[in-house]
Amino acid sequence: MKKGALIFLILLPTLLMAQSNKKVTADLLRSFADAFNAHDVGAIMLHMTDDCVFEASAGPDINGEIFTGQAQVRKAFENVFAAFPDAHWGNARHFISGNRGFSEWTFTGTRPDGTRVEVTGCDLFTFKDGKIAIKNSYRKNRLPAK
Repeated sequence: MKKGALIFLILLPTLLMAQSNKKVTADLLRSFADAFNAHDVGAIMLHMTDDCVFEASAGPDINGEIFTGQAQVRKAFENVFAAFPDAHWGNARHFISGNRGFSEWTFTGTRPDGTRVEVTGCDLFTFKDGKIAIKNSYRKNRLPAK
């Protein structure tokens, strides 16, 4: 009995560290992309940490516009779906390396005024505790098609 308790105490720190450093796989990014294509903001946010950061591809700063925390990031994604009611990210490819990852995709969408957008882009991710902590988006700057 004492030997079992001693082994447990020795292994406890390793078990706790394994729980806080959950390994991220491409399945997380596939699920995240599926939630985006379903326009399911609730499901999107379940993939992200409480202190998440979204760096949009456009905005007033050198890094685009930056949104911090669940509430701001949620609102930013809701605004994307309002700006492009038929937004879709296709031809996705996902890659993971340690606590970093990236996705390549082709974005298609139509603005409410009928302007059609089709561009390639990518997201760079930083992971923490098995979730997305930072989503940094980039996309080509292409003149819209009518």
